[in-house]
Amino acid sequence: MYNPELLLDLLGRVLGSAYRLKDSEVQFFCPSCNHHKQKLQVNLSNGKSHCWVCNFSAHTAPQLLQKINAPKSLIKEVLELVGDYRDHQIDKKEKTQWNVSLPDCFHPLWNGSNDVLYRHAINYLRKRNISERDIIRYGIGYCSNGAYSNRIIVPSYDLEGKLNYYIARDMFPNSKMKYKNPPMSKDVVVFELFINWNKPIVLCEGVFDAIAIKKNAIPLLGKFPSKSLIQRIIQERVKHIYIALDSDARKDAVKLVSFFNQFNITAYIVDINEKDPSELGFNNFWKMIDKTTATQFSDLIKERLYG
Repeated sequence: MYNPELLLDLLGRVLGSAYRLKDSEVQFFCPSCNHHKQKLQVNLSNGKSHCWVCNFSAHTAPQLLQKINAPKSLIKEVLELVGDYRDHQIDKKEKTQWNVSLPDCFHPLWNGSNDVLYRHAINYLRKRNISERDIIRYGIGYCSNGAYSNRIIVPSYDLEGKLNYYIARDMFPNSKMKYKNPPMSKDVVVFELFINWNKPIVLCEGVFDAIAIKKNAIPLLGKFPSKSLIQRIIQERVKHIYIALDSDARKDAVKLVSFFNQFNITAYIVDINEKDPSELGFNNFWKMIDKTTATQFSDLIKERLYG
């Protein structure tokens, strides 16, 4: 039995301060979803962890640290504290299983087909204002059988053109599960292949929003950036960011503006009202970008003159 307090100290070096619950349970801020509350719960007795927001989890403390790319020296300390290297080997095996590949049932949509589901997939994408050119550019396909049956598959590629994630969206409206996450980490930069880090970037919620925006748009797959995305933004010294979240996420957008300001990044909130970018379309969305920039620039001038 190892010392829970010592483990708490080691975890605190990378996760920050913890909120103590009863028994051996504590909560940290989750490095996966970056929720504004401490939602990553860790059991100091057995090392198991689970985020109540994004379901990020680990079976052991060493596995948790490895998943968040903690320093190797710290992982070694925890391994020595736990006294069991077997879990470390299990974690390495699990990470190799994260190698990304498209589902076996994947069919590209740009080839055409007489399949009934192919026609359903095309009709669904047309309703989302996804053009044939978009289908080819993003390599969109669908699955007609298997675990991802009846789903649109939207691949994501990293800077080197390697698949790093994919979205599986049910094409029928009455589905109980709209999205089915693939068995891999969401800690990636979605659509990184299409991003020019020297220009302003747009953060939106979903892949169809990003496809509609077209230029330098990164889907968050939620309300908060992944750890990898934050690192890339800071490393690339991005100067301007437009945040285009749904109206129900206004508070989250404000928090993101405050967060990026800490790194001298100018962030703008795009007021898209009750519609999302995929509903607005390319032209209307970029009109709102221009309006957002002009409005905030005007506010800045007023502050300097009269503030």
